[in-house]
Amino acid sequence: MNSDMPENILVVDDDAHILDVISFALKKEGFEVHRASNGVEALEYLKKEQIKKQSIDLIVLDIMMPEMDGTEVCRQVRKNSNLPIVFLSSKDEEIDRILGLELGGDDYLTKPFSPRELVARIRAVLRRTKNQISPSSDEADQNKNVLEYGSLKINFDEYKIFWKENEMTMTVTEFGLISTLAQRPGKVYSRDELVQLAYKDNVIVSDRTIDSHIRRVRSKFKVVGAEPLETVHGIGYKLGSCDSV
Repeated sequence: MNSDMPENILVVDDDAHILDVISFALKKEGFEVHRASNGVEALEYLKKEQIKKQSIDLIVLDIMMPEMDGTEVCRQVRKNSNLPIVFLSSKDEEIDRILGLELGGDDYLTKPFSPRELVARIRAVLRRTKNQISPSSDEADQNKNVLEYGSLKINFDEYKIFWKENEMTMTVTEFGLISTLAQRPGKVYSRDELVQLAYKDNVIVSDRTIDSHIRRVRSKFKVVGAEPLETVHGIGYKLGSCDSV
């Protein structure tokens, strides 16, 4: 992401009024805004942008839409991209929040919402994209931005995570969680510590939100035959052994 260029935000909602409100708020804050009125249109737009080699930096995605809802759009996007997604929904049940995050969303806002809060959430997610936690080391070597622990490798400059030779696609929040745990393998982090270190933007998230992100990360490691994340019941999580098997 070029810091000299405005970030490109794709806003997807079937309510024209909400599209107008969000577009106005984002443009006022210096963002470049692109719009889609349903999920099918959003995916088509993303494909066109990919062909033109232009990039969207974040999607604001309504869940309840005709033709294709936001959860299915997220599933399709997550097949080959870690593009940040902020969900919008008129439902406020906890299960809807958890569902959105476990599908790969980075944040969640319920309607009605304050445009100012939405802008703040978007900026927070974009900051996590650009300013992931870097390895804490006093060693001044050429690989100071690459952390290796057993079969796990984290490249902070390229924003990539590998298990052995397998590159793993992680969302912004998932990358932050793994990076935090990998700083001190074996240390048990409470959920509050993970919120403070992995989110770093004073956002308010519940224990269940952290748990849903951890479950999603575990499912990705299982695909490559690994289970490095350990639960310490009543306390939190830690990064266990990452030795090859």
